[in-house]
Amino acid sequence: MLLTALVVGGAVPYVAGPGRSYLSYLVLAERADADGAARAAAEARAAGGQVVQEYPQIGVVLAYAGGGFAEKVRGRPGVAAVGASRTSPVPGPPRPLDGAGDFRAGTDPAAGDRAGGDRERSGPAVDGTGVRGGGAADGGGAVDGGDDATATVPDPGEQDAWNLALLGAAPAGAADATPNLLRGTAAPAADALRKVLVAVLDSGVDDTHPDLRAAVDPRSSASCADGRPDARTGAWRPDAGVGESGHGTHVAGIVGAARDGRGVSGVAPGVRIAAVRLLGPLGQYYAENIVCGMLWAADHGARAINNSYFADPWKYNCPEDPDQAVLTAAVGRAVEYARGKGAVVVASAGNDGQDLGAPRTDERSPNDRTTGPPQSRHVGPECVRLPGELPGVVTVTAVDRDGRPSAYTNYGRGHVSLAAPGGDPDGGARGAVVSDWPGGRYAALAGTSMAAAHVTGAVAVAAALHPDWGSDRLAAQLASDAAAACPPGPHVCGDHEFYGAGALVLPR
Repeated sequence: MLLTALVVGGAVPYVAGPGRSYLSYLVLAERADADGAARAAAEARAAGGQVVQEYPQIGVVLAYAGGGFAEKVRGRPGVAAVGASRTSPVPGPPRPLDGAGDFRAGTDPAAGDRAGGDRERSGPAVDGTGVRGGGAADGGGAVDGGDDATATVPDPGEQDAWNLALLGAAPAGAADATPNLLRGTAAPAADALRKVLVAVLDSGVDDTHPDLRAAVDPRSSASCADGRPDARTGAWRPDAGVGESGHGTHVAGIVGAARDGRGVSGVAPGVRIAAVRLLGPLGQYYAENIVCGMLWAADHGARAINNSYFADPWKYNCPEDPDQAVLTAAVGRAVEYARGKGAVVVASAGNDGQDLGAPRTDERSPNDRTTGPPQSRHVGPECVRLPGELPGVVTVTAVDRDGRPSAYTNYGRGHVSLAAPGGDPDGGARGAVVSDWPGGRYAALAGTSMAAAHVTGAVAVAAALHPDWGSDRLAAQLASDAAAACPPGPHVCGDHEFYGAGALVLPR
């Protein structure tokens, strides 16, 4: 069935072996460095695995092998752990790719032109209102809001930007009816924002969109859709043949769409965006894709890294499961590496309406299966969403146009960091967040994906105002500003269970 789907979809991304099937594995070395990665790679090969990618920054290796591989490698010298990153086998490892695998690609200032150029309109938007609520369809594309069935809306002309008004960042003259607006924000100069790079790890970004042409930096963009960095021109763009492919463009527009009176304006107009496509050809955000994207963004100097998705194939990863424990550890190493390089890692809290600090039900995992229904399993608070519940990650819940928690948002005292505009999926275009959509179009989506993007834009503003600050200080400032603007008490933005430190305000 999987092979049939690949052929029908027009893509055969794997090398077919002689009657064999393969799983992807992450091998973690005891040493989280290049020597550790080299040792893990040697042990993986000795056990019959095909090493596809090394992550020398964190001592991790991606290998493909048949059944029994993990048992062969566990306990070998220098190996800390090994686990499968998928549950459904594929015909073989990814096909060879010229130029892939080099995390330094694009870091030479002489290589390629920086993003820029005149804005051009890409054609009229399709009339209609489409708001997709809650989250992604079951079985793939684990993003937190919206899918490719979303209808587009007319060019909003930067009007009724209620989401920006809640932050004190509405464009001058934009119509809105939102009470209690926070005005008077001192925006950083355009040249200061232009020095800031943020990364959007998602389904890809359409850098030909008029709102994003000047924002996306091609030298800092790549695809990590199979766990390898591919910096070839356009590799970061969405694949229209894969579900959820418009999501990343929508998120990028919230972060940094140009402010010029047309389309939409981002929270940080003028910021540079590293478009990093994680969504793979089978519609999944596997752990190796996340590791690759996180390392790529960190090595290219991103000050904020946006993650509006959860890792496949498990919605929640439990420490007692050896495979899931490895996925948590590998992504955790990548997050710590990025934070150590100065990036604030931002993630969506999720759209299941669940308390992340309490036992809950997972009815979607594993979501890379090719047959049968998903398992319905009960998990405890020790089982985490990746990357949103990892230490040091700024995890974002969603609020509606009135600043109240959106009905779908996950929450949990001690498990969420900030609240930001995510919208109402039942409120039409006025109640959702309007942003960019591939092909020069616009769409209205609601979800914690949208909320996280607002925080990423705010980090960019803070970094422009304080270029010498590290990641911890930038995140702490956002939390401090939010807390100072929020009164204490239940059902208001001082309620830590739903808002974390409080509701996001734009740094001053």
